[in-house]
Amino acid sequence: MRIKVLGIGLTKFGELWNKDLLDLALEASSEAINDSRLTINEIDAVFVANMIYGKLSNQDQLGALVASNLGIKGASFKVEAACASGGLAIHLAIQSLLAGTYKNVLVVGVEKMTDHTITEITSALMGAGSQDERKAGLTFPGLYALMAKAHMDKFGTTKKHLASVSVKNHFHASLNEKAQFPFEITLDKAMNSPEICAPFTLFDASPITDGASAVVLSLEDRSLPSGRQVYISGSAVASDTVGLCQRDSLIEIAATKRAAQMAFKQAGVEHQDIKIAEVHDCFTIAEILAMEDLGFCKKGEGGEFIAKGATRLGGLLPVNTSGGLKACGHPVAATGVKQIVEVTQQLRGHSSNRQVSGANVGLTQNVGGTGATVVIHVLQT
Repeated sequence: MRIKVLGIGLTKFGELWNKDLLDLALEASSEAINDSRLTINEIDAVFVANMIYGKLSNQDQLGALVASNLGIKGASFKVEAACASGGLAIHLAIQSLLAGTYKNVLVVGVEKMTDHTITEITSALMGAGSQDERKAGLTFPGLYALMAKAHMDKFGTTKKHLASVSVKNHFHASLNEKAQFPFEITLDKAMNSPEICAPFTLFDASPITDGASAVVLSLEDRSLPSGRQVYISGSAVASDTVGLCQRDSLIEIAATKRAAQMAFKQAGVEHQDIKIAEVHDCFTIAEILAMEDLGFCKKGEGGEFIAKGATRLGGLLPVNTSGGLKACGHPVAATGVKQIVEVTQQLRGHSSNRQVSGANVGLTQNVGGTGATVVIHVLQT
């Protein structure tokens, strides 16, 4: 499988009160189409990833809405899989290309969250939880805190390990002008910030964010300029129970393991081939679990793997060079597409002061809920 990434586009992430959802979608989409060097008339289909806008605004039909505002007359789709909406939209777009249904497709992930109250956002996001979890009054900080406590009890993972994830990702975000929080923090600040849900402090959680990201994908045999030959060579999805209480284990996200195994096989790569990764750090424990479940370190060693600098720029495997969800921001459905944008920039060698030397194979991991949906992509030059 060799799906060409022809174009990428990305808005600033943050509290963007002067722009609405369509403004953001059109900004990222236009940038991706311009970058692809295609015309609007050459885009056969649009896949729009979005999770909560319909609930918050009573505006659905986002596929057609975005397509019509761009002037695209082809097919349009809206894709939802909680926080994995963006990754799933990429996966479905790839399947449409492999099937021969379309030649060139646009995928845009977009979310407008900061115009609403915390209560409204929390309620909308818990649509990705189970009915039992909602009845129990749980929210996602609480659900991931349960996973963190289980990991800490089993392996001795510490709050310092959790904070190391946040410190590293804020450092990476300080090099990214599109990030919501482009500044560094200290370990002491991360560990001693207000507690939101034990063992998490404020800096263990990703923020509420507005933003959009877009990519243009193609199966056409077209030559690209030197340095722009980036392909998606693996794309896989795996599922698990929506509720945590039905899981066999709280110390792993099993769907990550299954999806990664399929994506690696499709791409013909091994763990040691991966030079850069963007993973779903909605909470700091999620990045620790990702390192273990993706096979970059042994189960139980993820915290120390990160704390020792292996995932920092210049380390063995730079992870979340964008700043991740924690510091770049998490406009829910835009995240999975943004991960593809970041890795594509890295593989093109266009990441300026956060460029990973020798990056030629990259991976993205996009998670919906607490792991009910996981999408893995492998990109290569």
